[in-house]
Amino acid sequence: MAVKLLWYLTSPDGPYPWLESGRWDTDYEHLQQIAITADRLGFYGSLMGTSEYETLAVAASLIPFTERLKFLVAQHPGEVQPAVLAKYAQTFDAFSKGRLLFNVVNGNDKGLAALGIHYTHDERYDFSKEYWTAFQQNYLGDRSGFEGEFIQIAPRLESGSPMSKWSGPTQKQGVPLWGAGTSAKGVQHSVELLDVYLSFANTPPLLGEKFSKVSDEAAIIGRTLEFGTRLQIIVRETEEEAWQYAQSLLDKIDLNYAIEAVKRQLPPNETFESYHSSNPIVQRNLTLLRHGVLPRAKDFEIYPNVWTGPSLFGFDILNPAAGTALVGSAENIAERIKEYESYGVSAFILSGFPLIGEAYRVADLLFPLLELDHGFELPKLNKNSSIDSLLNQEIVV
Repeated sequence: MAVKLLWYLTSPDGPYPWLESGRWDTDYEHLQQIAITADRLGFYGSLMGTSEYETLAVAASLIPFTERLKFLVAQHPGEVQPAVLAKYAQTFDAFSKGRLLFNVVNGNDKGLAALGIHYTHDERYDFSKEYWTAFQQNYLGDRSGFEGEFIQIAPRLESGSPMSKWSGPTQKQGVPLWGAGTSAKGVQHSVELLDVYLSFANTPPLLGEKFSKVSDEAAIIGRTLEFGTRLQIIVRETEEEAWQYAQSLLDKIDLNYAIEAVKRQLPPNETFESYHSSNPIVQRNLTLLRHGVLPRAKDFEIYPNVWTGPSLFGFDILNPAAGTALVGSAENIAERIKEYESYGVSAFILSGFPLIGEAYRVADLLFPLLELDHGFELPKLNKNSSIDSLLNQEIVV
């Protein structure tokens, strides 16, 4: 089974953007450069995560600067009406030749309420199911209308006037939907709706166990899903170099930063002093922190090459989550990706910072060691050039 590798395409960027001192001003021109880089290097797609910019607008603006790169656009159901989003998607696909993917983000009660969407936890998933069903129906050209509990759309008439007609679908099976959901209701929603089920990273066996359960639920209703995960990545020519770089990132923070990260992850009714982890690695790190000692980078390795050190997406000291990284040589990381693959993972959404430099490292060092399912022949980098010389090449827009 081959895998798909996607790259992160969202602000902010910088060498260590989780700290103000390591965060760059990431304007449109910089995002454009990241997109061009990911496209030219041969990544399958890029995740357009939620940020200060509207994701679909940014993705659409990058169409003319890219040729093959798919855009995995984070979208909350209800931000716009489903029929309106369907026409946006038809337009995007017509101009990009079918390069749109949606990352279905169901958010939380407070976040959605700020967008004018007010549903309880379970209602939120029921609403999302109707929303995306109505979206796909309209995207695929069904003009018969939609009548649901939450969504009502009148039939759409077309006259002889060109202004009354839509361009029609480019992706004949609909826009692929990626997304997540861990609660019982979230899993039900996922298996009924999604094409690719996503989860934050964990160790390969534990992630595989989660995906196996979701796969079983999907099989009950006759569906088969693909599975993907989100990982940070530090890849170097040698394992020693990779861990040296990981240590340099850890050296940017202090003891209090790590303690505050633990406090944000604590279960209800637990304190920094009272919490006990069943994982001996985690418990050892907690003991060091309580004694005023910041563990070394290698101490946060919870599985071979799986690291819970600091990142833009969190310092996952208690449990692996959005900030968890793969650290090692290209051979180490290729081995770990193949292990994840053996547990059913076929898509990896990666990021390393700065985004352009680390994208080059991944393409140069890791791509040749993996069987990739990107749908096109990968470009060949100049093997006589060093990474540093590649990074110094001018990108022409």
